[in-house]
Amino acid sequence: MEQQNYTAIVEGLLFAAGDEGLTLKQLAEIMELEDWEVESVLSELKESMNSHSRGLTIMQSKQHYHLTTKPDYSYYFQRMVESPQASRLSQAALETLAIIAYQQPITRTEVEEVRGVKSERPIQTLVNRNLVEEQGRKDAVGRPRLYGTTRDFLTYFGLTSIEELPPLPEELQQDAFEQDADLFFESITDDENKETDPFQ
Repeated sequence: MEQQNYTAIVEGLLFAAGDEGLTLKQLAEIMELEDWEVESVLSELKESMNSHSRGLTIMQSKQHYHLTTKPDYSYYFQRMVESPQASRLSQAALETLAIIAYQQPITRTEVEEVRGVKSERPIQTLVNRNLVEEQGRKDAVGRPRLYGTTRDFLTYFGLTSIEELPPLPEELQQDAFEQDADLFFESITDDENKETDPFQ
């Protein structure tokens, strides 16, 4: 089988895997290749997707590879997901999203300790919007749920990984989230994106 066919197969496999993605080991087992051979194919596919004529790219998250939309075109993806009937995120939800984004994985109780108020409803709103998801349970009394951001969160804000979030200002303390949460994402999106940002 020619190398070019391998790239097409990997692209198809990642598309079929959807949000779950596939690990290097899984790809190698499915394609009956060595790990280094799959890494070579992934590298070739990434290079091909870097072309301006492609709207997708490969993202690696927690050892899994995913197909995702390019941050370069996030403006258009944001327009697609917007709905005139959909209400914007409340200040409470935005504060909660900021806390989770920067301190994930985090429990609801820990979010509430930062905000100083109950946060069950804001978290549920974020889960319903597919911006936040459950990411296992904490090894503590009661095994509370841990929450983290989703791939949709990265797409909406034009990021390829959570590591691309801008650093928090040094003077920003935990108890300032309530007043300053809406500022956290300003350095992520440009003015054009913010005009249609559904999270403002």
